[in-house]
Amino acid sequence: MSPSDTRTETVETDAGTARITWRPAAKARLVLAVSHGAGGGVEARDLQALAGELPAHGVTVALVEQPWRVAGKKVAPAPKTLDVGWRGIWPALAKPGLPVIAGGRSAGARVACRTAGELGAVAVLALSFPLHPPGSPEKSRAGELLGAGVPTLVVQGGNDPFGKPAEFPTGEYELAEVPYGDHGFAVPKRAPMGQEEAVAVITGRVVEWIASLG
Repeated sequence: MSPSDTRTETVETDAGTARITWRPAAKARLVLAVSHGAGGGVEARDLQALAGELPAHGVTVALVEQPWRVAGKKVAPAPKTLDVGWRGIWPALAKPGLPVIAGGRSAGARVACRTAGELGAVAVLALSFPLHPPGSPEKSRAGELLGAGVPTLVVQGGNDPFGKPAEFPTGEYELAEVPYGDHGFAVPKRAPMGQEEAVAVITGRVVEWIASLG
């Protein structure tokens, strides 16, 4: 896909101005809308890799920047405000008239899980779901994940301090591990798997999962 296929759109929400970067598929059957975490933007390696790979598989990717990020702030607001922003963006995501998979990384994954049912998402893609704050496993956010109510795929780094794959509870969702990956899916140089291989695990597993949705 050429850069000319990329389209940017601003959306006014009750939390401020949000931004969507569209990476359209030639013959789209689904939209995957993914937002960023609380400390970064849509330039994250997993979001960019999915935006580059999925259009060839009939999936239009919408990279969503929350209002706080568009405004240039460095710290994300409270979860409730993130949900407000996501709800305000949703009509633009649904406008193409295609089923929408809600997704995101870290804080964005939590937003997708919390709002999937009310917004009518057909599935949730949770990248680096922050199961708990680092070092505080007792402060579990599993309820958000388990309450999504739609088919859900969690893609988690094997060394994610916010929750390693083995820490996740059983439930109605699928979990794919990216070996050696941290919260940003970075792998150590000493790991037997390179960075490109780790990213390929993410894109490959997501492509398989989306195909399984029918």
